[in-house]
Amino acid sequence: MSLTMTPDAPAAARPQEDPLKIGMIAPPWFELPPKGYGGTEAVVAALVDQLVARGHEVTLIASGAPGTKAQHYVRVHDEPPSELLGSSVMPELVLAAEAGRALRELDLDVVHDNSAAGPLLAAGRHEPTVVTMHGPVSGDNGDYYRRLGTSIELVAISRAQMRQAPGLNWAGCVPNGIDVKSFPFRAHKEDWVLWIGRFCADKAPHLAIEAARRAGRPIVLAGKLSEPPEKEYFDQYVRPMLGPDVHYVGVADAALKRELYSKAACLVFPIQWEEPFGMVMAEALACGTPVVATPRGSVPEIVRDGTTGFIARGIDAFAQAINRVEEIDPAACRRDAEQRFDLPVMAAGYERVYRMLVAGRRTIATLPVTTTSAAA
Repeated sequence: MSLTMTPDAPAAARPQEDPLKIGMIAPPWFELPPKGYGGTEAVVAALVDQLVARGHEVTLIASGAPGTKAQHYVRVHDEPPSELLGSSVMPELVLAAEAGRALRELDLDVVHDNSAAGPLLAAGRHEPTVVTMHGPVSGDNGDYYRRLGTSIELVAISRAQMRQAPGLNWAGCVPNGIDVKSFPFRAHKEDWVLWIGRFCADKAPHLAIEAARRAGRPIVLAGKLSEPPEKEYFDQYVRPMLGPDVHYVGVADAALKRELYSKAACLVFPIQWEEPFGMVMAEALACGTPVVATPRGSVPEIVRDGTTGFIARGIDAFAQAINRVEEIDPAACRRDAEQRFDLPVMAAGYERVYRMLVAGRRTIATLPVTTTSAAA
């Protein structure tokens, strides 16, 4: 557990107001940025780099070797305890204890905590503690944050997430960001459609297959298939549907994922739960690839119905929408991703929340989001 100084980052895109001193707490399970799995860690790492580029001073508390542009780094675990994820709470407790100790010694404007146990210490701070809701806000998760009350300032990743728990202490809404320039734009698409995600009923790849077949389109499936429930679901619902028009390519790494996104006629996203933010939709749009999705969770906020894709209810409507994706301009999809989901947009959104709280203004800070209606 040590404090490491890292070289100053370029002063690009400095804020017009005075820089902020920000304490950033990451989950303990993976290094930043993660080499593979680690969605929250990837978002936090990108946010840190963007905040430094905007001229702010960031102290990052995380596991593993320094990998971001944060000017100060507190290394909690020499090696990220990834193997303990889901089986032990001790890495979270150690992180919270070390973060509490380290941050007490610093003069900060705001703390941004992305861990599970860390927010328990927020009530003892003078500076505001921002907590991003990376996961569900229902059930035990919602009850936990509700009990923390006004000691923490919650940031949602979609307005749909806020609506699921209107009683929580929301301070703002900032959609997750992606590095749009790292996704290749391609105007001319192939005929097949893409499903990408984790194999489970909530993500519904079996419905994606059925809709693609009704549309007469081949489909490529790429996704996580490692946990017993995922394998059970795949064997029962997906494997029987495999054939010449349904191709499973395994887990897609960063390079393969980008190739698939850019070539597919569309991304099919028949989500069956109120997912707070579907990152794959933003990634597809960055490649100029339209999205066909069900109107659940964040979908109506991410997909502009008729402009960057289609929102459809039911298999028949889904199949019809698939066969209309050539009406969508790929350049419009790319522009939309740049304007709403690029990393600088996310960083600006968080800076807005930080400054609002530091100034003592307690109004909801949100980025502009267009909501669309579902197709019949």
